[in-house]
Amino acid sequence: MHVTIVVLALLLITAISGPIAKILSIPLPLLLIACGIASSFLGLNIAFDPETFLLLFIPPLLFSEAYLIPLRDFRHLRWTILLLAVGLVVFSTLAGGYFVHCLFPTLPFAAAFALAAILSPTDAVAVTSMVYEEHVPRRFLHILQGEALLNDASGLVCFKFAVAATLTGTFSVTQASWGFVVVALSGVFIGILLAILFNFANRIVSRHGFNEPTTQITLMTLLPFAAYLLAEHLHVSGILASVGAGLSLNQNRVFGSAQTATRLRGSAVWEMITFLFNGLVFLLLGLQLPDIARQGVRIANAAGDSTWSLLGTIILLTCVLLFLRMIWILLLGYGKNMIAKIRKTSHHNVSIIETAAMTVGGVRGAITLAGIMSLPMAEGNIPEFPMRDLLITFAAGVIIASILFGTIFLPIFSRYLSHESASIVEKETDDIRYLLTLDAISEIERQSALAVKQIDENTAQQRAEVTAAIMAEYRFRLQLLENTPIENLKNGDLQANATTQCDTALVKRRFEAALRLHLLRTKRKALTRMRLEGMVSDEAERQLIHDFDLEETMLFGSARALPRQQDSHEDWKAIHPLYYTG
Repeated sequence: MHVTIVVLALLLITAISGPIAKILSIPLPLLLIACGIASSFLGLNIAFDPETFLLLFIPPLLFSEAYLIPLRDFRHLRWTILLLAVGLVVFSTLAGGYFVHCLFPTLPFAAAFALAAILSPTDAVAVTSMVYEEHVPRRFLHILQGEALLNDASGLVCFKFAVAATLTGTFSVTQASWGFVVVALSGVFIGILLAILFNFANRIVSRHGFNEPTTQITLMTLLPFAAYLLAEHLHVSGILASVGAGLSLNQNRVFGSAQTATRLRGSAVWEMITFLFNGLVFLLLGLQLPDIARQGVRIANAAGDSTWSLLGTIILLTCVLLFLRMIWILLLGYGKNMIAKIRKTSHHNVSIIETAAMTVGGVRGAITLAGIMSLPMAEGNIPEFPMRDLLITFAAGVIIASILFGTIFLPIFSRYLSHESASIVEKETDDIRYLLTLDAISEIERQSALAVKQIDENTAQQRAEVTAAIMAEYRFRLQLLENTPIENLKNGDLQANATTQCDTALVKRRFEAALRLHLLRTKRKALTRMRLEGMVSDEAERQLIHDFDLEETMLFGSARALPRQQDSHEDWKAIHPLYYTG
């Protein structure tokens, strides 16, 4: 009963934290961590089991990130992402491990490498929650997302080998390198294989008419857990298995041919899962911090050090990790410059501001906490991991410090980044709409010609009228997207006149959409009044509300399909300002 109440309380805190964060202009991750700390002091405690945490939260979150990541940009940036996800982790593990050992000479080398390894990977959940708060360039965002998706596995593999070396006293570079390759590639392969099997089974079932949206969405929700469990059972990377499954479904567009209801409901379900699980991850992190902090202070006092000394060590570790990250990013940029000069090709030059933003954007999160808390405790003949409690304190402190660094400095650096115009994606969308409209017009002409040959004269006349109306609609859309008439006008006066006519037509379309939405809202109010007066049954009301929702969705879709304009139209905005897309 206690666990149920705690879970419900955490869900409530997660739900109300979003609006509060917007009202107070506080980054959501920090607010959730603060809420977790406050809840801990109020007696809301829950045991933190690293294995359960990794199984319950990480697979669906990484799967969702992989499923939604833009593959075209991911492929274009693949070498940069891989060098950050693998090369930077190894570099940080080695250099950071030596620094930790120098800082604590009594700590074995392998244990120092274990701490550095688990502190090396950035966290996809923390990165996404942090970066989405800022308007950063797409390239910057995609690099951080891709790095965070892949470096968890490399960090955990390095961590496991370092822990094993600490406990056994033996270590082989060849064995560790080969083990990393096998664990990583096998995990990805298992995820892709399960995704392919899911896609195949989904098509077979849909072909036979058993395409219930609830069944398909439920199976897709279980897929990352299945990939993770199977991979872990085979002693390979469950995290990369979840990522591989998400990337595979992303590549194959598994729901591209599914029912509209499946896509719409699936998007809503995954949006809710991502929101709740993201929130719970940071809440659980906050819940653990008070006990970890008390434990760290106790250890520091027992060693004759003050609390300020402990905080200083945590900040020093964080700064060293940031410095190592900055060095690697600079080396990566220098290497790309050299390769571009040799090949005599152009490439993106990374500025100092971008380097600084990339440095503070690599925040740590739940993966680090789950990994460090999995360090062995004293049990039977198994000795406790050296300085286990102190290492947990350092790791938790670095997580908070990295999030604070990102929260403070990322907004500052993002102001000076070379932002792409917000209209780039919108323009690309309009260009694709233009090409799709041309294809639709060609298909209308083809179908019209076929219909004339295959049906009688009376039916042909009826279809011709319908075809003409649809053709007029698509030609009007084409004209709006071109911002010129369909004819190829050469005369400047005619061109200016055509543009004016097109702008006028666009204003009319926007006004029409706003008026329709206003009338729809009026009907909603009337339906509410009828329900209160007992004039309509609950079943009829639900059906009508469903119809209104579909109509409103279509209206918003129509507005988004209209070309963007810089000028505002006050008469249009007066009816429904929130609907204005200019």
